[in-house]
Amino acid sequence: MTLAPNPPLTAEAPLSPASAAPPAVENLAQLTRADFPLLAQTACLGQPLIYMDHAATSQKPRQVLEVLQHYYTHDNANVHRGAHQLSARATEGFEGAREKVARFVGARRAAEIVYTRNATEAINLVARSWGESTLRPGDEVLVSLMEHHSNLVPWQQLSQRTGCVLRHVGLTADGELDLDDFHAKLNARTRLVSLVHVSNALGACNPLAELAPAIHDAGALLLVDACQSLPHQRVAVSELGCDFLVGSSHKFCGPTGIGFLWAREALLEAMPPFLGGGEMIQEVYLDHSTWAELPHKFEAGTPAIGEAIAMGAAIDYLQSLGLKRIHAWEQELTRHLFARLGAIDGVRILGPSPERQPHRGALAAFHVEGLHAHDIAALLDSAGICIRSGHHCTQPLHRHYGLAASARASLGFTSTPEEIDRFAEELQSAIQFLRDHS
Repeated sequence: MTLAPNPPLTAEAPLSPASAAPPAVENLAQLTRADFPLLAQTACLGQPLIYMDHAATSQKPRQVLEVLQHYYTHDNANVHRGAHQLSARATEGFEGAREKVARFVGARRAAEIVYTRNATEAINLVARSWGESTLRPGDEVLVSLMEHHSNLVPWQQLSQRTGCVLRHVGLTADGELDLDDFHAKLNARTRLVSLVHVSNALGACNPLAELAPAIHDAGALLLVDACQSLPHQRVAVSELGCDFLVGSSHKFCGPTGIGFLWAREALLEAMPPFLGGGEMIQEVYLDHSTWAELPHKFEAGTPAIGEAIAMGAAIDYLQSLGLKRIHAWEQELTRHLFARLGAIDGVRILGPSPERQPHRGALAAFHVEGLHAHDIAALLDSAGICIRSGHHCTQPLHRHYGLAASARASLGFTSTPEEIDRFAEELQSAIQFLRDHS
């Protein structure tokens, strides 16, 4: 398939001649860059480090790093089990973070938040617990071609275990969810629709709130992968109309190794435990056990306590900035990114443009005819610019476009127009170098 064409660096540095006019919205990079120690590093040959891989993982502000260090140096103890003061403080921080996650996504109760290692584990929890206890041969799970592998593989495995049928919604020529195909495939046999909110490769923002009524009218549930939307825009489960939502701390300025599942309380009550062991039990006998109350029946063993507390600190940090302010600044940056990429000969961007989809993700995955994405990324890395290359855990999507890989530049609120300009200039030089030496 042919892709349609799309149209020291610090926030205080002067605009380069190629830069757009100063943005009309508030420049959050000026307010936040000093909070991120890693972004102050220099790269090769003394060049300022430019980090444009936020969709893979976010950088962490000192406010989060300090909370994580404080836990391990002052409050380190196991939660829920000890009567001593260290355990009490650890438990207070751990459960306080759960309250913060609940408010972050608009949950009714903190008991609807289940801690997991990451969003991938959260999806597997739903597949293993709800899926295995609910689905029967012939029942259908509906996903899309743009899904991350974490929202494909668990359902493939579930299909093999239960006999349920996995169906896939296609894309439009603009790289958006094909709504006609969606409604054609949604039917009385559909039991679950599992969709990404914002695609990590296309940047497309799916209209989930518009789809939710039809999903529920068909008797199905809606699971939302919100990894790429939670750091960049306000997300509320009631407004999306979903039944499950998953997120991962490391995508929104928190540490790795901690994520969460939100689900409607009635669903969690009905679902059997995913893992067995300590913490998730009420009573244990030699031949049977009973389970703890929500959400603890899904949290077996010692959890990632410090990481959960630091995830709460990351939410505090984002909310102190305001998700609306973050989204407005990143929209400005995304328009600038697309304008600079669109001016480079041979660059083809995957996914809808900001003009077509103003609320799309702050990223651009692109392909240059005749060049490999890894070669482009390696040359940019030598200039101190970090981007992603590969299939971005979306191999079916790349096969749909006839590509083995693409390059991806993804932005955050610490990104600047000057960094985008430098990236575009170095990309153009890299393309010319590779063509000259091919």
